[in-house]
Amino acid sequence: MTYVSGFLTPVPKANKEAYIASARKAWPLFKDYGALATAECWEADVPDGVHTSFPMAVKREPGEAVVFGWILWPDRETADRCFASFETDERWHETMDMPFDGKRMIWGGFERVFEAG
Repeated sequence: MTYVSGFLTPVPKANKEAYIASARKAWPLFKDYGALATAECWEADVPDGVHTSFPMAVKREPGEAVVFGWILWPDRETADRCFASFETDERWHETMDMPFDGKRMIWGGFERVFEAG
């Protein structure tokens, strides 16, 4: 089974195009490090919750949208090597102009336990 790096982050709606450009700029590096695919999804139907929700998880503020995304890897080791390269590969510094507040980004690694389709 493959490994997935998933994340949620709030992005100012005014920065949507800059966010998309940043994602496009980073993808070739992730691919160089072995990523199989990626997806970045802009909020379309993300309701506020009472006890928990995507907006609450990232402390979405007025004028922001929630972005949900993931990177698909062949295995955890490949993902770990890629993320370790953030400290050593200068090319990452060229992609780090993040058009959002990275302090409110939530991320983690997941092992797939079921897939269909």
